[in-house]
Amino acid sequence: MRQVGKTTLMHQLANEWDGKYSWFDFDNPLDYMLFENIDYKVIFADLQRLAGAKNGERFLVCIDEIQNFPEITKIIKYLIDHYAVKFIVTGSSNYYLRNLFPESLSGRKFLFILHPLSYREYLYFHKLLPETELQPNTDEAFKTHSLVSIHQRRELYGQYMEFGGFPEVALTQDDATKKLILRNIFASFFEKDIKVFNELKDVKELRDLILLLGPRNGNILDVTRLSSELGINRVKVYNYLEFLEGTFFLRLIPKLSHSIDRSVAGGKKVYFSDTGILNLITKTSAGQLLETTVANQLQHYGRVSYFNKRNTAEIDFILNEEIALEVKQKAIEPDINKLEKLAHNLSVPKYYIVSNTPDNQDHVISPWFL
Repeated sequence: MRQVGKTTLMHQLANEWDGKYSWFDFDNPLDYMLFENIDYKVIFADLQRLAGAKNGERFLVCIDEIQNFPEITKIIKYLIDHYAVKFIVTGSSNYYLRNLFPESLSGRKFLFILHPLSYREYLYFHKLLPETELQPNTDEAFKTHSLVSIHQRRELYGQYMEFGGFPEVALTQDDATKKLILRNIFASFFEKDIKVFNELKDVKELRDLILLLGPRNGNILDVTRLSSELGINRVKVYNYLEFLEGTFFLRLIPKLSHSIDRSVAGGKKVYFSDTGILNLITKTSAGQLLETTVANQLQHYGRVSYFNKRNTAEIDFILNEEIALEVKQKAIEPDINKLEKLAHNLSVPKYYIVSNTPDNQDHVISPWFL
């Protein structure tokens, strides 16, 4: 997604590089003029000169926002095949990037997805969590904690849910300024990411779809109804949804695939990838906000699905087909018993209520440890 810290991270990596490097920002058309030469040998010579590297010396090329010049991928492959060049590139659109690089680079290209800040990272940004505790830890997340540790961890969770995990938002103190930054991020999405979406002829259609999805956040998608309300065909709705997921704007969570009732396999649940953007678009209940925040946190632990049996029985999330999770503002005994029964019927070995008001019950965990 835009403004999650890709450029900052690439600067840090470049500074750690023990050698020469050059930098290109493809948001600026002047920066990709060098790569428009049809002679790739000349391109290499120009890159070597810009980096200040000697013949035979390996150097680094950093390219920001690569999706703005897709032709670069052929050049990168050629230079990797023939010269001592290393590349670090960033892009804001998996929708296009996933198919751009040739398969012949398998084993020589590595993909890293940078999400908005997790709550652990959010606490670290505010100097409330040591660097040693940044990595997701299943053993720590899915256990009962002391009331003292719960109090220490929960301090900023309300703020995190309201404003989301964009780094600049997290580091801004004033709430009004936070909202302005979120508005600018949303505007940037329309100004920059959408321009590479060739199928989009009417920005209004995509905007209206996003506005319709706001109140549906956390619900199972009904594409037929969305199609009817927007006045467009189902294929176009599916294309828009694929684009929104491919640009990391939304997360679509599938139904549990090994369900004992296979007839329910089908629709996905939709969640906005950042709760700050969600709150900018629609008024959200406390329960929806908590569920969305948990959905985004769980992505760091593996595959996430959900269970729904004809709207008579459901489980909010199932992690790696091993842990059933139901999100509740307050955990009560009947909810725990119901979840235990459903998990047992699905052969899911572990189950927990994720509660905003935990009280040291068994099978109840706090969201701020995820």
